[in-house]
Amino acid sequence: MARIGTSGWSYDHWSGVLYPPGLPAGGRLAVYASEFDTVELNASFYRWPPDARFAAWRQRLPDGFELAVKAPRGLTHGRRLFEPEAWIARITAGLHELRGRRGPLLFQLPPTMERDDARLDWLLAHLPAWTRPVIEFRHDSWVADEVFALLERRGAAYCVMSGAGLPCILRATAPLVYIRLHGPDAAALYVGSYSPQDTAWWADRIREWEAGGHQVYAYFNNDGGGNAVRDARALRAALA
Repeated sequence: MARIGTSGWSYDHWSGVLYPPGLPAGGRLAVYASEFDTVELNASFYRWPPDARFAAWRQRLPDGFELAVKAPRGLTHGRRLFEPEAWIARITAGLHELRGRRGPLLFQLPPTMERDDARLDWLLAHLPAWTRPVIEFRHDSWVADEVFALLERRGAAYCVMSGAGLPCILRATAPLVYIRLHGPDAAALYVGSYSPQDTAWWADRIREWEAGGHQVYAYFNNDGGGNAVRDARALRAALA
């Protein structure tokens, strides 16, 4: 069964869409988890949480829920994957605390980072397999069969993307398929709502991957106006 969710959960403008008006921010995760079975943690990209925060999330989340985690920009954008060992130690320590609630680990590379197979291979070689790494490439130079072969060899998933200026390449390089839906607008990322036709098309693609034995994760990142919530609901309904 595909896991469908959103990128992040704590948005003020989701009041009246997912959250009752006046709900304190501290109550949002429980409400979210009562409807969805996965979410993508984006706050970790800006500031990596302490281990105790991950342990607290594990305690608050229900059985069967998975928290996908976005790797810190200090590694992806600051160091651009160079000498990742110290960051890997911090990341794995936090993820250990999520045991039983741990989803995939997403690395979003910067749009200015051109292809560097050796640097990517070094990172993946030093990541424990249980982290289930996913790589989102934002520079076109990474779109190459040799890169896909590298991901397959290391058991890492290519991040399938939908969004303005991003190539939508339907490629599965690992047992899991990871989709990030950044909005249907042709001119700008993170805005707009997917049409019923778009939703049906993605549902068909997900069924095809599932028929091939893949576990699919899909996250909507068009949070404005609550679009991500409505679109996640629509995709889940289409798959049902």
